[in-house]
Amino acid sequence: MIPRLLLVALWVLAAAPAAAQPSGAASCSGCHAGAGPVPGLEGRPAAEIAAAMAAFRSGERPATVMDRIAKGFTDDETRAIAEWLAGRQDHARP
Repeated sequence: MIPRLLLVALWVLAAAPAAAQPSGAASCSGCHAGAGPVPGLEGRPAAEIAAAMAAFRSGERPATVMDRIAKGFTDDETRAIAEWLAGRQDHARP
């Protein structure tokens, strides 16, 4: 009985969809992943990421390119990306 339950549990876990990467999130990884000089975003609070994007978009926060990049995302897209990045704790920088 236990092997059957284990098999069913493994099947259910394998069938569960992984959190899908929102549209536009891949563009963040080019600069904000790894050990580069640009701050990493994975594992940071979603509210912090969304607030930074809003500040870049409004011009409140000085930037070289982030002001232009931020203007390319809607509030909903920014929120989805921020929540996805915040949930990636296992990939966060030390």
